[in-house]
Amino acid sequence: MATLNEITKTDVLDSWMAHRAAGESGPTVVFLHGNPTSSYLWRNVIPAVAGRARCLAPDLIGMGASGKPGLAYRFADHARYLDAWLEAVVPDNDLVLVGHDWGGALAQDWAARRGAGRVRGIVLNETFLRPMAWSEMPPQAHEFFSALRTPGVGEEMVLKKNLFIERNLPAHIPGISEEVLGLYREPYPDADSRSPMLQWAREFPLDGEPADVVARMVAYGEWMRQSADVPKLLMTVTPAVGLGAPELIAWARGNSSSLRVQEVGQAGHHAPEQLGPQIGQAVARFLGTIG
Repeated sequence: MATLNEITKTDVLDSWMAHRAAGESGPTVVFLHGNPTSSYLWRNVIPAVAGRARCLAPDLIGMGASGKPGLAYRFADHARYLDAWLEAVVPDNDLVLVGHDWGGALAQDWAARRGAGRVRGIVLNETFLRPMAWSEMPPQAHEFFSALRTPGVGEEMVLKKNLFIERNLPAHIPGISEEVLGLYREPYPDADSRSPMLQWAREFPLDGEPADVVARMVAYGEWMRQSADVPKLLMTVTPAVGLGAPELIAWARGNSSSLRVQEVGQAGHHAPEQLGPQIGQAVARFLGTIG
């Protein structure tokens, strides 16, 4: 049996994607991380699930131990490589998709585009449920993302100072150890390697831009509304801010079919780092309800 410490690399398009695996029987559950993390995010989640499922956690292209080809690292690029990885690794399997942050957006996008007859369930946490407006952003986040979108300023913040790793992770994960921070830092030793983190920040769908990302979110939102045959779990944390703000959760309740909302505890945005076992147990219970 594979362990979560083992990294498997699969040739994908012109590069490769790495993944961790655990569990051998039961449904296939794919765990998708966001920015600026990697499959390492799920190390404390998967053990509670692996006894009843085959668990796979890839590193998105350009992130973690995956290859770093010369891409723009737009949402569409990540989706294209994820499509190819899923086709290579689990071409015939029915899937349960678990996504955090941008991983949740990619999960919903794949389900809407490619998942007909293959998606057995969707589990989301702290992710993009719909496009947003600048007016919905908390003041500190408004200032931060405005700076990231400013040419030259964003490059200084992320490519040079590596602020997603050096500032944001410690801010959102109180007490994060230097060892864990170092493992998240390792894939990004220089400016070129950090470009996916900056581009993810610029993909944030605000006031209709970027238009192509907004269109994909509208499309997967419609799929979430119409796909009554696919059970869905949305895990929330306290305090409820940002992507997990009460108004967004309320929107999801009214616009997603077959949706159950479950509070999992007190945490910041990177909840799997703080509530790994609780999130894993919630996923395992969800699997028990979908057969």
